[in-house]
Amino acid sequence: MRMRNKPWAIDFIADHPQFVISNPTEAKGKWHEIFGNSHPIHIEVGTGKGQFITGMAGQNDSINYIGIELSESIIVTALQKAIEVDLPNLKLLNVNAEKLTEYFEDGEIDRVYLNFSDPWPKPRHAKRRLTFKTFLSIYERILVDGGEIHFKTDNQGLFEYSLTSFSEYGLRLQYVSLDLHNSKFEGNIMTEYEEKFSGLGQRIYRSEVKFLNEKLRTNKWF
Repeated sequence: MRMRNKPWAIDFIADHPQFVISNPTEAKGKWHEIFGNSHPIHIEVGTGKGQFITGMAGQNDSINYIGIELSESIIVTALQKAIEVDLPNLKLLNVNAEKLTEYFEDGEIDRVYLNFSDPWPKPRHAKRRLTFKTFLSIYERILVDGGEIHFKTDNQGLFEYSLTSFSEYGLRLQYVSLDLHNSKFEGNIMTEYEEKFSGLGQRIYRSEVKFLNEKLRTNKWF
């Protein structure tokens, strides 16, 4: 679905630097200073309209959250939600996920959320998927040792591809659900897409995977 362009979004974002960090490269290695505490930092790559990240921040005040979205016309809705809830543990970045290492120091992040990412279904577009190996290598750099990726999608093909990609990269599968809303999983915060798709009766797939340190990953018994 094509998002309607919002020409006013750029100025609106610029007017709220307390929520959308305007110079994220200067924040690299300083995120705990920006939040004013040493709490864990979780990021959502592709935060969309912000329902998930604002919901998580509201429920977990001992964790810092950063929502990342490339499109100004989309993140501006997340910004409006952030302004409404006005939580000290929530920030937004209007940046490209391919450049996360420019905004975060190695080991600065504790968890990555990937929710309803674009499936890029054509094989020739596989490199654009946020669970492709080049993106996994980016997440691995910015995550702490043993950092996790939590992944949700309604797209069975993307889910199967991602589980294979995780496995080939050497991540450990911690949790998997082929039908999240009919599982015993507790504490699920839905995204806007999740509400829409589940309302249509579509299954929601979810997994949690964990990076192992290099020594453990090279041991054959893993």
